[in-house]
Amino acid sequence: MTVTQSLTNDAGVSNLAVGSYLTDATAAAITITCGFKPRHVEVVNQTSGDRYEWFEGMTAAHAIKRVAAGTWSAITSLGITVSDSGFVIGLDTDVNVINEQIRWIAQG
Repeated sequence: MTVTQSLTNDAGVSNLAVGSYLTDATAAAITITCGFKPRHVEVVNQTSGDRYEWFEGMTAAHAIKRVAAGTWSAITSLGITVSDSGFVIGLDTDVNVINEQIRWIAQG
């Protein structure tokens, strides 16, 4: 299994972290540890252009999703789940895809 991940956390800005993730392993949810509980998370599949966002107050595994074709939808599973130290990118088959570059930003 090959996993490439990068993370930056700018201490000068109130809880902001950005990073990327690329895997050639079996499709799975991705756990990101950014060191704080995010209030907003956006995940973009750089390869396809598909994306989703989670905002504070949304239920776990939910997200607002936009596919590259322009369709918006509210998903209630396989979205983003926030924890006290980061978040999980669910196994949505449009956003979290093997061998496709994922970029993310989390704000606290």
